[in-house]
Amino acid sequence: MVQSWYMDESAEEPWRPHRAKPHRPVGLEQLRALGVLYWKLDADKYENDPELETIRRERNYSYMDIITICKDRLPNYEEKIKMFFEEHLHIDEEIRYILEGSGYFDVRDKEDRWIRIYMEKGDMITLPAGIYHRFTPDEQNYVKAMRLFVGEPVWTAYKRPADHLNAREQYMKFLEQMA
Repeated sequence: MVQSWYMDESAEEPWRPHRAKPHRPVGLEQLRALGVLYWKLDADKYENDPELETIRRERNYSYMDIITICKDRLPNYEEKIKMFFEEHLHIDEEIRYILEGSGYFDVRDKEDRWIRIYMEKGDMITLPAGIYHRFTPDEQNYVKAMRLFVGEPVWTAYKRPADHLNAREQYMKFLEQMA
């Protein structure tokens, strides 16, 4: 099962867990209330997994590719890691399925506090359009992930503040309905 928790306030060494003290875990229900969806799949059979195919069909995830995030496999590694960790949003869902390695997705809660979601092999997550988030590998510094999209991929990240975007406005309406 996925682990998630409220973060401390430190900006140092983002690849560390940064658990708030006292530890404040966050459950799947709280993540769902933010629009974050989670599945645990068998990453060893991702190429022929009927459960993954069902999710893709039901959610219209028609495009897929694989990215490997490590120093010797990702061009401009240092620049990309910094970019992934800058707080941003997308106008479409962000879907990631961890095939190998591990890392952290951080999302903002309704009170604008960071929640850290630890992702490891077999974890699949969907972040809703309009949610502020960021990503970093953990101390292993290696992640192989499947990226999924509805239709053609859109790689545009809008740095905060991006509250004027329709996707953000729609997301804020969603949060109001969940209150």
